[in-house]
Amino acid sequence: MQKSVDKPVTLERVREVGEAFKRRDVDAIVSFFADDGEFRNAKGPAIWGRSYTGKAEIRAFFESLFANSPDVTWRHTAEYVIGDRAVTEWHRTATLTTGEKQEWLGCDLYTFRGDMIVMKDTYIKVVG
Repeated sequence: MQKSVDKPVTLERVREVGEAFKRRDVDAIVSFFADDGEFRNAKGPAIWGRSYTGKAEIRAFFESLFANSPDVTWRHTAEYVIGDRAVTEWHRTATLTTGEKQEWLGCDLYTFRGDMIVMKDTYIKVVG
């Protein structure tokens, strides 16, 4: 469901994205990304982590994430919108299928084109 590029991003839109993540709704998550959208995971081989570009790669990443950590949850602690940029701060918890427990604080830096995500860049606090 491609949205209008003329419509500016709003805090309500950012919260809709957050709700899709809370539901672990891959279809909804992917629908918020522009066709050329990019997700940068915090972990990866480059200084920016690992990049997933386009809806197919983004879908595959989140399908795998939810399969490997079926109880993963993000609780937003703050949300901001400034122009075409947004920030969400969050507390993430998950139990991997291996039984390993994860708990992170992090944030996502978003860039929007209209109300579509063109970049979601994730940062986390690393414990250990």
